Formats: sequence, C-alpha cells, structure tokens
Amino acid sequence: MKLDPLLTPTEVADYLGVPRETLYVWRYRGIGPEGIRVGRHLRFRRSEIERWLDAGGSCPIPQANSRPNKRKGRR
Repeated sequence: MKLDPLLTPTEVADYLGVPRETLYVWRYRGIGPEGIRVGRHLRFRRSEIERWLDAGGSCPIPQANSRPNKRKGRR
C-alpha cells in the first residue's frame, strides 16, 4: 500500500506558485484545497491538491446572501 504524501503549506504554496499567506486566505474563505490537521500542524494530501486543480483550481466564493444570518431571531 502506497501512502499519499502529506505536504506542508510552504510546499503547497511553492507548488502552486502563490505566497503561503494566499493559501491561508483561501483556506479561511473555503475556496482552496482541503487541508487536514495533524496535531497542531496543517498538511495537504497531494491527491487533494491534484483533485482541486482538476476541478478548476478554486471553488466559488460563497455569496454574502447565502450565509446564515447569525443575528436571526435576536432583537
């Protein structure tokens, strides 16, 4: 059984040719490749990076009106 290599955020950023901070912004917005936590460390499966790229390299940014209203029901 061959294991899928785990990449650090720096390795992924270098591979994609973007600053590491951009990768973190994409993750925060939910538009970047899916990462996993290994303890307190963020890692990315190489296969997930390839899947994300094959899907177009980004997911659409959620529209402001599609987010749940956290204040709903409060007055």
